[in-house]
Amino acid sequence: MAVEARATAKYVRTSAQKAGLVLDLIRGRDVNLALATLQFARKGVARDIEKVLRSAIANAQQKEGFGGDVERLYVAACYANQGPSQKRIRPAPMGRAFRIVKRTAHLTVHVTERPAPAAPAVEEPASPKRTRGARPASGARAAGKKTAAPKAPGKKPAAGKKKTTRGAARRTKAAKE
Repeated sequence: MAVEARATAKYVRTSAQKAGLVLDLIRGRDVNLALATLQFARKGVARDIEKVLRSAIANAQQKEGFGGDVERLYVAACYANQGPSQKRIRPAPMGRAFRIVKRTAHLTVHVTERPAPAAPAVEEPASPKRTRGARPASGARAAGKKTAAPKAPGKKPAAGKKKTTRGAARRTKAAKE
């Protein structure tokens, strides 16, 4: 049975949307690769997510039945839920006031242990390889009918005609009169 563990950081001073951008980078990755990704991420919330991930790894190591190999852990799920927002007022011109919303987020990371690699199974004989270019005939080709040649991209004017614009056509018409 695979060991699952999670860690949550509440009231982190960032918006859930900004945290979600960084969490999308590590979802489904091995924990060592996820830690390396967070270390070089250019967002400030990456440090907070790194703390939560390290905590989830430590929680998994404390669980009963953990194999002891951190290399087999991966980020199964990670998400950011919106926390409470602090409302503040900023003075504005002519006696008005603008609202400032200082958002918070709850960050959660789930790590799971990958199943142990199974013993190699007996190999089945390989299927015969098809040669390159040999395709089974289908449709009109199989019936012996001719098919239309594919059209070349971009239509070009006929060889004898000159392509003119409206203005050029008017000028030539005026010159003839």
